[in-house]
Amino acid sequence: MHLQSTKRLENGVEMPLFGLGVYKMTDRDETISAITKALQVGYRAIDTASLYFNEIEVGEAIRHSNVPREEIFVTTKVWNTDQGYDNTLRAFEASLKKLAMEYVDLYLTHWPVADKFVDTYRAIERLYDEKLIRVPGVSNHHSHHLEQIFTKANTAPAVNQVEMHPYLSQQDLRAFCAEHNIAVTAWSPLGRGGVLTDDTIQALAVKHGKTPAQIVLRWHLQHGIIVIPKSVKSHRIEENAQIFDFELSAQDMLTLDALNQNKRFGKDPDNFTFDI
Repeated sequence: MHLQSTKRLENGVEMPLFGLGVYKMTDRDETISAITKALQVGYRAIDTASLYFNEIEVGEAIRHSNVPREEIFVTTKVWNTDQGYDNTLRAFEASLKKLAMEYVDLYLTHWPVADKFVDTYRAIERLYDEKLIRVPGVSNHHSHHLEQIFTKANTAPAVNQVEMHPYLSQQDLRAFCAEHNIAVTAWSPLGRGGVLTDDTIQALAVKHGKTPAQIVLRWHLQHGIIVIPKSVKSHRIEENAQIFDFELSAQDMLTLDALNQNKRFGKDPDNFTFDI
């Protein structure tokens, strides 16, 4: 594996295993600087959302980079208040305009809003059929949400982006997704920093001469999980990507797997009031 390694999705599209998340990047210059730095380092995936209010900056940074658009995998998402079939189509049009792009690589339902998320995904399917997106997907969907989508969808989601880290290993959901050829992306792969002080993770960092964050990110990759760590700091953007020059042993992986507590730092999709 290397920084630009990809995962072949169910429809044949190659999705980078490693990318930059831009959640909570609200300062214009800081956002553009972070994306520019990431692209310079070699990142080839940027993950945004309408909720992040930085799609304009994402588009601007990509246009002004020296990297061709077709080499960058761009993800955005439809927010909860814009869900439903017609609303999702309108929300996508607004996102595409802000990004100033002709297409989006991956479009996701941000959260499974009750009574709406199936129709929302049907709209995403239409965007896929019309070749306005290269990959249809969802975010924060449990297996029972996916099963509801399967009953109506002609094309199953190719990606499910969920909270995942050593304290929330999502083993059952990962197995379900693997069974249905759905790639898993981890948001908050470092548990919002909450796992980095763990004694076991710190001991493995010492063992390998790496930082705790690098240990955790490598754990994700060795499980076949796509990661999108967020940082606005140049040295962190570089550091997070320096995980391809070592390998965790099978025992290391088991040790990290054993840290699971089913602990969330974000919201549970089944107990979320969608009031962010």
